[in-house]
Amino acid sequence: MKGCYIERRVKNKIAELTQFFPCVLVTGARQVGKSTLLRDMLPEGMRYVTLDDFQYADFAKNDPVGFLEAMGTPLCIDEVQYVPSLFRAIKMKVDENRRPGMYWLTGSQRFSMMKGVSESLAGRIGIVDMYTFSQREVYGREGAPAFMPSQVLSSCCSESVCSIEELYRRIWRGGYPELFHQSNMPLYDYFRDYVQTYVERDVRQLSQVGDQAAFVRLMRSAALRTGQQLVYSDLARDAGVSPKTAAVWISILQASGIVELLEPYHINTTKRLAKTPKLYFVDTGLCCWLAGWKSAELLMESSYAGAILETWVYGQLMRSYAERGERPMITYYRDHDGAEVDFVIEENGCVFPFEVKRSNSPKDGDLRWCKKLPVPAWAQLMPPTLFCTLEECRSMPFGATAFPVSGL
Repeated sequence: MKGCYIERRVKNKIAELTQFFPCVLVTGARQVGKSTLLRDMLPEGMRYVTLDDFQYADFAKNDPVGFLEAMGTPLCIDEVQYVPSLFRAIKMKVDENRRPGMYWLTGSQRFSMMKGVSESLAGRIGIVDMYTFSQREVYGREGAPAFMPSQVLSSCCSESVCSIEELYRRIWRGGYPELFHQSNMPLYDYFRDYVQTYVERDVRQLSQVGDQAAFVRLMRSAALRTGQQLVYSDLARDAGVSPKTAAVWISILQASGIVELLEPYHINTTKRLAKTPKLYFVDTGLCCWLAGWKSAELLMESSYAGAILETWVYGQLMRSYAERGERPMITYYRDHDGAEVDFVIEENGCVFPFEVKRSNSPKDGDLRWCKKLPVPAWAQLMPPTLFCTLEECRSMPFGATAFPVSGL
């Protein structure tokens, strides 16, 4: 692993957007490294303020225009979600003297901020999603190409390829930067404090959650169901709340970057497809802690090993796109006859199917549904990729590829 400071690959996209947009917004869950990255990148002459500071937050709430005039430009405003009224004031400042790189903004509540952005800053802002560390950031070489469905073989990050034992240690640990900067920090204490702070700050602001213990129970129930179709009644039963409340609380977890929902694949000619989204935790370390796994060794040998591996693959795929400032057209396929494909990515008129298996002996049968995936008339079905626990890429029949999960 690299030294203490780990370069974030998304920095190039932030620098690019700064050349074209008056505002750049970096979103992501708490403690993924947004503030650290922007402060490290801060251009000469740009001032940094955080609305975590109650004095700045109070000034901005009471007089948003006066706050911006006092701070000047260029300006980096951290945790902008605490003062939604700033978006309209920023719009006024941008429209007075529109030029690139006036404001950098960060926030950890994606949905509430997007409302302010769409209402006030449409066409004036470039948006970047940020996650916890990807494998490539921690283990790969700087400048190595990101994973691309159309170039699978050349997308393998050989520096990060490892044994299955090491892979599950990485999955169990997750990617929060603080756990790499302080490598001896006990994971239990870190995640306990993280959840407590998250519930007391973000959850309280997003919704009036009266029973915080029930909210944490729902988080644990969701962690145990990562990679599965979302059934609100199951989560509600475990948390001791109504299905309606469970749905609201899942939306809070989405808004704050803790979970993401993967929509099902759909084409108009197929009526028997699943219509329920699947739930994935964004960071596997937090997911494992919430699910109660005390060690990577126990995790690897458990019935949970397949679901958490699939969650890891989903997260690494999303990171590979986010680091380029993109979000893939990604879905999953399942029909009522039992056919299933873990991930489907559509781009450039092509449909790329992906399957995840906890196996170092890939078989052609593992990809049987990938080859039968229905596609629209305008699309071309591409050879499938099997993400598995091999330590090297391997060719499979009909142009398919077995790809090491640890090489993502």
